[in-house]
Amino acid sequence: MANDVEAVQSLQQSYAAIRQEIGKVIVGQDAIVEQLLISLMARGHCLLVGVPGLAKTLLIRTLAEVLDLSFNRVQFTPDLMPSDITGTEVIEDNRSTGEKMFRFVRGPIFANIVLADEINRTPPKTQAALLESMQEQHVTTAGQTYPLPDPFFVLATQNPIEQEGTYPLPEAQLDRFMFNLWLDYPSFAEEVRIVKQTTAGGSVALSKVMNADQIVAAQSLVRRVPVADNVIEFAVRLVARTRPKGEGTPKFIQDFLSYGAGPRASQYLILGAKTRAVLNGRFSPGIEDVRAVALPVLRHRIVTNFNAEADNVSSQEIVGRLLGEMQ
Repeated sequence: MANDVEAVQSLQQSYAAIRQEIGKVIVGQDAIVEQLLISLMARGHCLLVGVPGLAKTLLIRTLAEVLDLSFNRVQFTPDLMPSDITGTEVIEDNRSTGEKMFRFVRGPIFANIVLADEINRTPPKTQAALLESMQEQHVTTAGQTYPLPDPFFVLATQNPIEQEGTYPLPEAQLDRFMFNLWLDYPSFAEEVRIVKQTTAGGSVALSKVMNADQIVAAQSLVRRVPVADNVIEFAVRLVARTRPKGEGTPKFIQDFLSYGAGPRASQYLILGAKTRAVLNGRFSPGIEDVRAVALPVLRHRIVTNFNAEADNVSSQEIVGRLLGEMQ
């Protein structure tokens, strides 16, 4: 137990150092950086939604560099094949025997941090190639299973669905992402700083704060964090209230939602709350931690209906209203 107390304190210091290093390159986006790190430490994956040009790739590359992790970027296009992500088998001559043999050439999925750029530009068949990797942390091809590196963190970016040439992600795949993060435009002051910083030339030297082994240890630490029953019950009650046909569901949920969130949402609410508490040096999460991660956990797990569309009510507003009514 004493070791865990020291580990929490050490992780809090590392977290502050990581934020400081990322801040040398990325201006603003504090909430996004915090939620990315929560997702990574909770062994989750993130879906990042935003228009092009908001430094999504730069943010992830900077995160990988500060954490000393391997990083690959996959640009999703309409003609991308599943084997372009997972890898493929090639025929080679065995120089010693002269026989032909198959050799597996690993795809870009074999990295600690994988950026799936514009994931909704590729058809569902290729999107599904990520499913096994994200859930099982291995790749299976020709009957052989290849484990992926540890830690393994998929960060997919998505254009707003209204844009042409996009394939909406199926609900089953959306559910695999712990968080759905929306990147907004920078404020006027932040944009002034961005322009000054990026047009002056010169590169920023970043210090490595953690490594893969330390992150795996932090992920294990998060799982050991105790949670009070009332906090778990709050999370489960919150998720249950998103289900239109559930007991005690508010009328606005029945009016505006076709489907609510499943049990995985409750799990991620608690994992996110535990991680947020530990990163801030606390040994157990409270209800405020659950509230803090509720929007990115629930936003992509509730399905709005025609009424919501007609009244211009977003999933974000529905989650906000639900949190306002929950005590």
